[in-house]
Amino acid sequence: MASQTILVVDDEPEIVRLVRAYLEEAGFRVVVAYDGEEALAAVRREKPDLVVLDILMPKIDGLEFTRRVRRERDVPIIMLTARAEETDRIVGLELGADDYVTKPFSPRELVARVRAVLRRAQAGPKPSPVLRAGPITLDRETHTVTVSGQPVDLTPTEFDLLATLMTTPGRVFTRAELLEAVQGVAFESYERTIDAHIKNLRRKIEPDPAHPRFILTVRGVGYRLSPHL
Repeated sequence: MASQTILVVDDEPEIVRLVRAYLEEAGFRVVVAYDGEEALAAVRREKPDLVVLDILMPKIDGLEFTRRVRRERDVPIIMLTARAEETDRIVGLELGADDYVTKPFSPRELVARVRAVLRRAQAGPKPSPVLRAGPITLDRETHTVTVSGQPVDLTPTEFDLLATLMTTPGRVFTRAELLEAVQGVAFESYERTIDAHIKNLRRKIEPDPAHPRFILTVRGVGYRLSPHL
């Protein structure tokens, strides 16, 4: 079986060297780029299975890179961010990034998160019934979602998040439960990423995202799908 290809993008050579070493040790084929323009060319040329991407890059930053790639491919993206870049991190998740890792980071944790995102994105279709809740229909076999009959384009993370909520309408899922369901791992410090994914999901499926009626917030706990759709 051929090794999966990971594109690592960062303008700091030492970080690239470190991440590359750990990913190669884990059995991945690694391609590197040091700015956004190089990264876009590498995506088109190498067709990587996943991108590990720094937000702050020369020429084209990580956010613009994600915007452009999302128009062309559904490749999973893990963003590398500094602690001070929380706003950019949330914007990145809303643009469709699948996960983020905060600098300074543990290379072993990064490898674990790469594996978890790949498992989620590349798992084969699971035979299961179509899920319906009011105007929302989700088909796990064809990996499609429609709202009032109109197709909705979701990222793999958004799809899994919606599917989890739709399995039990009315049940409150904690952020940790949702994080584990969609990523396969749960780190407490990353639970708030669920808020960004929920915001993005609402923007795509809710008639009025500012006043959601499908996905409801349970303050201090998490989220639930309304049982009265």
